[in-house]
Amino acid sequence: MYFCRALKNKKQEIWTIQTQERATVFIIKANRKTLLAMLLFVPKRKEAITMRTYLYSEAGFIEKQQWMPNSWVNVECPDDNDFDFLTQELKVPESFLEDIADADERPRTETEGNWLLTILRIPVQNAQSSIPYTTVPIGIITNNEIIVSVCYHQTDMIPDFIEHTRRKGIEVRNKLDLIFRLIYSSAVWFLKYLKQINIDITAAEKELERSIRNEDLLRLMKLQKTLVYFNTSIRGNEVMIGKLKTIFQDTDYLDEELVEDVIIELKQAFNTVNIYSDILTGTMDAFASIISNNVNAIMKRMTSLSITLMIPTLIASFYGMNVDIHLEEMPHAFLLIILVSVFLSALSFVIFRKIKWF
Repeated sequence: MYFCRALKNKKQEIWTIQTQERATVFIIKANRKTLLAMLLFVPKRKEAITMRTYLYSEAGFIEKQQWMPNSWVNVECPDDNDFDFLTQELKVPESFLEDIADADERPRTETEGNWLLTILRIPVQNAQSSIPYTTVPIGIITNNEIIVSVCYHQTDMIPDFIEHTRRKGIEVRNKLDLIFRLIYSSAVWFLKYLKQINIDITAAEKELERSIRNEDLLRLMKLQKTLVYFNTSIRGNEVMIGKLKTIFQDTDYLDEELVEDVIIELKQAFNTVNIYSDILTGTMDAFASIISNNVNAIMKRMTSLSITLMIPTLIASFYGMNVDIHLEEMPHAFLLIILVSVFLSALSFVIFRKIKWF
């Protein structure tokens, strides 16, 4: 909490107090003992947007007003009402929702009764953190007639995926088909963010070519962290394909052509991450070498300057000793000493100039 005072006139004072909740209190006083008015302004808090949609696959996903069997229930940023709906009406295991809520959960599958939990990691743009892009878990929970996807973060991928199915008229035939198409969509968004990362790397390189600043190096370091997150998430999603193929190998859900497309897209994203990571590592190593060379050059100049300025100081120190120097009788001894000092300093400067220390 902090406050400040503004003098309105000689008879009134206006005090402004701002609390940690960013509420502002205006106190108007006639004097120290008389309170004229107190006004409290509390800004409206920005709440997380929760969204639950019921989607049916026809020629693309069509949103409906209520849930019916064999529909896809998509939940983003679930609140208590969504949690009660999932656990009480759809009988989704609470442990599945708790696992999805863990921000560090890795891609995996888990079964409980006739329920199957599939956790993937998808890319998101992270505006509230120092790292520009990161990955978050999304869980797909299925049984014989229920398909639920839960993500505790707002993403651009799911709305884009739904719009893509409508635009292309894609019919999702079953739950495994939906899971594979979501993995494919995640790979597309990994590539989309990787293109933006490449643009950011190029911009940072141009800034560093003009002037090496700590801010640009930190910017590259944050992008390198993003690539590490992308790398591990893509590999985890790729492992999930093999596990899902094993689980559904004896069913007619498996579409080999779709699986092959998903694997190709994930490999492309994985290779792109490795390429950009190698480029970024090489760039940071190169600039680290440049910084080291600049430091060495500065140290050489400082050493040369110190030696050049030390010569007159050394000569002057000789004549500060209480010994006979045999120049007391010379009328131009002081001028001679100055000339010798200047000559030796100039000579040292020429020598250092030739060996390129200046």
